[in-house]
Amino acid sequence: MTDAATMRSRAEQLAEEMFLPAAAEVDRAGRVPQSHLDLLRRFGFYGVAAPAELGGLGMEDMATAAYLLETLASGCLTTTLVWMQHHGVVLGAAASRTPGLRDTWLRRLADGDVRGGVALAGLRPGGEGMRVRRADDGGYVLDGEVPWVSGWDMIDVVQAGARDDAGNACFLLVDAVPSATLSGTVQDLSALRASRTAVLRFTGHAVPADRLMHTLPYDSWARTEASGSALNGFLALGVVRRCCALLGPSSLDAELEAARAALLAADPEKTPAARATASELAVRAATTLIVHRGSRGGLRGDHPERLLREAGMLLVYGTRPLIRDELLSRLARGLTP
Repeated sequence: MTDAATMRSRAEQLAEEMFLPAAAEVDRAGRVPQSHLDLLRRFGFYGVAAPAELGGLGMEDMATAAYLLETLASGCLTTTLVWMQHHGVVLGAAASRTPGLRDTWLRRLADGDVRGGVALAGLRPGGEGMRVRRADDGGYVLDGEVPWVSGWDMIDVVQAGARDDAGNACFLLVDAVPSATLSGTVQDLSALRASRTAVLRFTGHAVPADRLMHTLPYDSWARTEASGSALNGFLALGVVRRCCALLGPSSLDAELEAARAALLAADPEKTPAARATASELAVRAATTLIVHRGSRGGLRGDHPERLLREAGMLLVYGTRPLIRDELLSRLARGLTP
């Protein structure tokens, strides 16, 4: 088992020596370089959420998980975004009670031999949504649309969430392979374009019975989902961390520490405010950096310009209504004389 201190050190090395020097190139690219993903696999990062018996950390140590996310995101936010989606699949496979699914998939996922993404936004209210029904052969059939699926054409499987007629949220492991019943349209984002974030469309898409990861009452899922994940806030803090490093000592350093502590301590009730704080701080830090750099900071490919676009994207990426309301309230107060 690789210990947490080693993984933290490896994250620092990857961020500073490999990811940051290539960040501008990735920003201009249409996909994350395969070499970046292979480095994450080589250093064991695809398995950090796996149980200890498979060499992982189990991700029960919130502080370590947060540190890895923030550190890697400070080097290349796009690569980190694609990589972090994988762990939802790892955790889903580890917790699955479907006979054989855990044994068939978990070790391959932990090794990075199979790479995953998540397609859960179709469960949320609004839009066409995702529905699942039982097939005559005992398997499942998916219909609907899922926005914001990162890593399309770079992942092997996707954890798809859908609602059944009995009022359950069902999660299935689906091959991420385009077909007559599954298509993906990559979105032209203002930042993070290389993440290949797509809208997935399922039309009578068949999934074998042994790919059901788990189910739970929809209302239970919706309650836990409403506040969003505190861990996602560390993507924004990765942007802040890089801005602080480029600026040198400033009052933003203390704000970064406070935002980090708030996210680590956040329960579901406090998560929206902590996430809003992190996102707003990322925008303010990137704005400060670009002003500090001067006109050169507006050149495409310069760190300040990229970081400002990334901070702007994180205002809406992975957000929830409660987080959005917190952000709008803060922005409104900032505009009030």
